[in-house]
Amino acid sequence: MDTTLAQDEARRVAQHNALKSRLETRVDSQIAAQAQDGLSNEQQRIDSVASDIQRRLIDEVSEREREVTQMRATARVGQVVDYVFWVVYALLGLRFTLALIGAREGAGFVRFVKGITEPLFLPFKGIVASPALETGGTLALPLLVAIGVYALVHLAIKGLLRLWAQRRTEI
Repeated sequence: MDTTLAQDEARRVAQHNALKSRLETRVDSQIAAQAQDGLSNEQQRIDSVASDIQRRLIDEVSEREREVTQMRATARVGQVVDYVFWVVYALLGLRFTLALIGAREGAGFVRFVKGITEPLFLPFKGIVASPALETGGTLALPLLVAIGVYALVHLAIKGLLRLWAQRRTEI
């Protein structure tokens, strides 16, 4: 009986230890799973924040690229405006110089220059007197007025372009 009792006690201790071992393994695995879930949740939050930051950066980069494209277009328009006005200044200045030196009206080049500049000069024709010089030339003051007015229009257009470009980049 003592042996049976001892064997029975040994069997119960072995069962107890096996059960205890299984429970410890299960608890350890649950703890590990919960820790992993906690890390997983934390990782999900980190991933979410990182995704948010990445999305904002992409939006910011695309917005900057759009602004740069608009600024390039504005700069190109400004260059075209400058070119057109410098051609106008050159042609009106050439007409002024030809009048000043008393170039012959019948010369082909003089007729060519007058033909090109007439639409530009017409609104200013007769605005002030053009005194004749002793050398045979004419001081065409209306041409100087025209050049001055075109310079003011040029400055106004460039100012508007500058305002438009600054509004786009600052807002």
